[in-house]
Amino acid sequence: MAETTLNSFEDITGRMDEIIAAVRSKDTSLERSLDLFDEAIALGSHAVELVDSFDLSPSETAQLEASEVGGEPDASAPEPDAAAGKEPQAPEPGRGER
Repeated sequence: MAETTLNSFEDITGRMDEIIAAVRSKDTSLERSLDLFDEAIALGSHAVELVDSFDLSPSETAQLEASEVGGEPDASAPEPDAAAGKEPQAPEPGRGER
């Protein structure tokens, strides 16, 4: 798949899944696996660029900054769920914070 057709994060993750399946296959040669590895590195870099260029809302930015310094988000900033008129949801069972 040509890299130029992978314009969304979903496209990139889909191609990465294909690469993982191919590398895990016993029919894939070492040389082909190394080529796929190089492609995966390039895709990962492109995904990082996409994520870095994403604009966050002011409340998301405050939460991110607070989590980076280990503090709490600014109390004056509304929670994303509250701002959207939604009730905050509890995390799914078995899914803790990372």
